[in-house]
Amino acid sequence: MFQIVLMNPEIPQNTGSIARTCAALQAPLHIVGKMSFEINEKRVRRAGLDYWPYVSLTQHSCWEEYITSQKPNKIWLIETKGDKLYHQADFSKGDAIVFGRETTGLSDEFLAKFNRDQILKIPIFCSGVRSLNLSNAVSIVAYEALRQITTSRSPS
Repeated sequence: MFQIVLMNPEIPQNTGSIARTCAALQAPLHIVGKMSFEINEKRVRRAGLDYWPYVSLTQHSCWEEYITSQKPNKIWLIETKGDKLYHQADFSKGDAIVFGRETTGLSDEFLAKFNRDQILKIPIFCSGVRSLNLSNAVSIVAYEALRQITTSRSPS
């Protein structure tokens, strides 16, 4: 399928909920960098319910370790600073879909390593809303990626 990558997640309930989505999709979950909680915390386990045995979870100390070990096909970054909408991406098997931490997203320094067309956003129409909940954002993009991968597209 594709890989869901969380960079330095901060909220245990979000990670648990994302793990549950990954279990449903059979999409590997990769956590990169430091977490502000332990993966075995009650809040993480509760959010993931009894689906943890179905989650392919790998933790990586840094981005370079993740890239070296996983070698994703394409890398898509989900960030409010993106110019391209998430459904305009051309998702395929083996891609990595990367999400930043809840409070700060992906850093400008990290984003600068990629082409602008790899940075995707989910539209938000209310100027007072800075971002969506991380687990909701993962679900939105993951199910679009699934739709694209499992739906045959005819040439335009």
